[in-house]
Amino acid sequence: MFLPVTVAKLVRGAFCNRHCHLTLPLSRVCVTRCGVSFVRKRFVSTTLSLRHGEYEWQEPKNEAEVVRVAFVDRDGKRTEVRGKVGDNVLYLAHRYGIEMEGACEASLACTTCHCYVADDYLSKLPESEEKEDDLLDLAPFLKENSRLGCQIILTKCLDGIELVLPAATRNFYVDGHKPKPH
Repeated sequence: MFLPVTVAKLVRGAFCNRHCHLTLPLSRVCVTRCGVSFVRKRFVSTTLSLRHGEYEWQEPKNEAEVVRVAFVDRDGKRTEVRGKVGDNVLYLAHRYGIEMEGACEASLACTTCHCYVADDYLSKLPESEEKEDDLLDLAPFLKENSRLGCQIILTKCLDGIELVLPAATRNFYVDGHKPKPH
């Protein structure tokens, strides 16, 4: 049977000796012969949630935030887009229909967002982490200026960056490749 929790209990917090659950405001408590055995929480959110990568779909708030990015696709077609400080390059590419796959959705588990960074911008990026380097070692058409798009977060000093997509990428999970330890 469910009994509404009184305000006094919410302030003190009801306690269950058997399961050690504390009740929270806006909760209902199930009372059994063993005492309070579980809490059903009801939370009310007053803000809209953002979907994965939705920040990149928002326009810059002012011109000082704008970061210009040029993508060059496999056919050599150059597409210039407007991003903003803090944008993830993978999701920015998705926003503008650039063919950067990102099969792992930026979880650093594939190389399908592999791209080449123009040499004059490579030194402006933070050093790649070991996990990114390990994945890039598995990427086809690896070059010295290779990076994963999901690991590039735009800053103002990257304004005008050019990212070239390789001739092909490989999704290990779909292609059936099983990496072996060295």
